[in-house]
Amino acid sequence: MGSMEMETSTATVREEDERKPEIDLNENKLGNDNEKNFMKKKKKSKFNFIPKLGCMKLNDEFPAVEEKPNVDGSFDVEAGSNQKTSEPNHLIVMVNGIIGSAQNWRYAAKQFVRTYPSDVVVHCSESNSSMLTFDGVDVMGTRLADEVISVVDRHPNLQKISFVSHSLGGLIARYAIARLYRQDFSRKLGEENDERQGESNGSFAEEKCKDRIAGLEPVNFITLATPHLGSRGHKQVPVFCGLYSMEKVASRASWILGRTGKHLFLTDSDDGKSPLLLQMVNDSEDLKFISALHSFKRRVAYANARFDHLVGWSSSSLRRRNELPKRRNLQKHAKYPHILYEVASKTDKPQVHLEAKIVRGKTNEMEEEMIRGLMRLSWERIDVNFSGTIQRFLAHNTIQVKTYCINSAGANIIQHMIDNFVL
Repeated sequence: MGSMEMETSTATVREEDERKPEIDLNENKLGNDNEKNFMKKKKKSKFNFIPKLGCMKLNDEFPAVEEKPNVDGSFDVEAGSNQKTSEPNHLIVMVNGIIGSAQNWRYAAKQFVRTYPSDVVVHCSESNSSMLTFDGVDVMGTRLADEVISVVDRHPNLQKISFVSHSLGGLIARYAIARLYRQDFSRKLGEENDERQGESNGSFAEEKCKDRIAGLEPVNFITLATPHLGSRGHKQVPVFCGLYSMEKVASRASWILGRTGKHLFLTDSDDGKSPLLLQMVNDSEDLKFISALHSFKRRVAYANARFDHLVGWSSSSLRRRNELPKRRNLQKHAKYPHILYEVASKTDKPQVHLEAKIVRGKTNEMEEEMIRGLMRLSWERIDVNFSGTIQRFLAHNTIQVKTYCINSAGANIIQHMIDNFVL
């Protein structure tokens, strides 16, 4: 009996000895797996501080959009056929700034179409790209006008038109709409006048004048960081740090930017006339600059309050420098973190003509003349500040979201524009 118990215990010990290496092996394997998982987590956490590039993310939350390239390099952006309930009737023309291209508006164009798939078609202009932006505001404005006409011809369902322009593009668009401006007289049926009352139950035709841009109803005219007052005035080009000597040198060297430079620095004098930007605050016999602007239902000026090294705050927001609000009093918008201030001017008197009695070289007087001319119309002013993000140093391009990877902070500016857009 004792021998049997001894044999049983001996067998049990042997089994445990045989299983022990297997258990140790499993424990080692489990330990290795835990160590690997720990190292993976450590490695992952090590790179958590690196921001993910927005342009690398796929966005499938929005309706599909289609880009339709044109022969001239421009392209139209529309919603896919399965996303539209009807053909869009509102054309949005997007105009690039100096040394820019149609590609600069790709992000904004897609956001507009995703929001209003059945209402808008966006045309990103390419007629004034790269070095062509040195040809002068008048030449570029004429090219843009011709381009818009060709776009309208391709889309027979269009009824309305809006412009969204960045930087120099705002001046180009202002010239182009003067080229495209027409007054159409349509006949409207009305009630009989007193003389004919009682004679019959018929009606008479009454003429009604309608303002049209390229034959379409003008709705929104929007500019972002546009030097409406040119670049010659004090602190109108912030990169010069307000140094009069540098501003003077830049004005004399404006020819480097071709005719565009002369227009921006108000040094042009074609045929002895006033500088072009000064002419563009009045209607002339051939070009109705102010009437064309007035024809739009709304005019909006987005302006960088800080960190824009190319365009001054007063020039892009259409204010005198002593009218600029104190930055410390500006508060961020609750919904749009980089929107600081919104105000709409009430003045809307386009019929008053201002005589350009300007002595050449009197920069302050020329600025005052341009402000007075443009402020005869009502404008919505939107002040922008990219403080708190490293992209503030690229504010001039960030306000447009020129390249989403490096200008994504401006996305809420584009969203603000879309949310307040009048269809």
